[in-house]
Amino acid sequence: MAKRGKRITDARKALAGKANLPLHEAVELIKANAKAKFDETVEIAMNLGVDPRHADQMVRGVVRLPNGTGKTVRVAVFARGPKADEAREAGADIVGAEDLAETIKEGKIEFDRCIATPDMMPIVGRLGKILGPRNLMPNPKVGTVTPDVATAIANAKGGEVQFKVEKAGVIHGGIGKASFETDKLVENARAFVSAVNRAKPSGAKGVYLKKISLSSTQGPGVSVAVADAVAE
Repeated sequence: MAKRGKRITDARKALAGKANLPLHEAVELIKANAKAKFDETVEIAMNLGVDPRHADQMVRGVVRLPNGTGKTVRVAVFARGPKADEAREAGADIVGAEDLAETIKEGKIEFDRCIATPDMMPIVGRLGKILGPRNLMPNPKVGTVTPDVATAIANAKGGEVQFKVEKAGVIHGGIGKASFETDKLVENARAFVSAVNRAKPSGAKGVYLKKISLSSTQGPGVSVAVADAVAE
């Protein structure tokens, strides 16, 4: 624990006084200070000028990171019959219907993405209070309620990231691993920021992208110049 404390203290010293950095420089700093014994995830957080309590200020969507996430994504699919077979053939980790719903109700959520065919939604809908807060509820707007389960599974396992604004107006997500090359993390970050920017809701007033910061799983954060992060 002492070593970890010193590592975090040293990382904070390295980032002290640094703010609103160009994206490339921020990524290099985060990589240089990600010194845990595992390959830390590089995470992005965006403060938005929205109040998600209002329906016309809700921000949600999906983005395909060009260089993937570096994470193994476990996918659960609600489907029956031929669609269930299709899901298994496409690489789904868990496939079921009522049985899968019961497993989830018991608190066994051993997946990172949940997909459902449209006919399964009466069953899945009853799980909203469990899956919703975890951002796992299937939704047609992000392609997780679909008859094309094979494509949805391929997208989930191929670097697709869902995002949804939280109560405080913050969106966050993983954009890769600290072991990724700097340019690949920069490319992923720009893709994420662009997707959130395109998802600006009609009810958003004033400044939409207020603050962007990067951090690693066990490291401190550093703010990024918004104008540089949105530049193509």
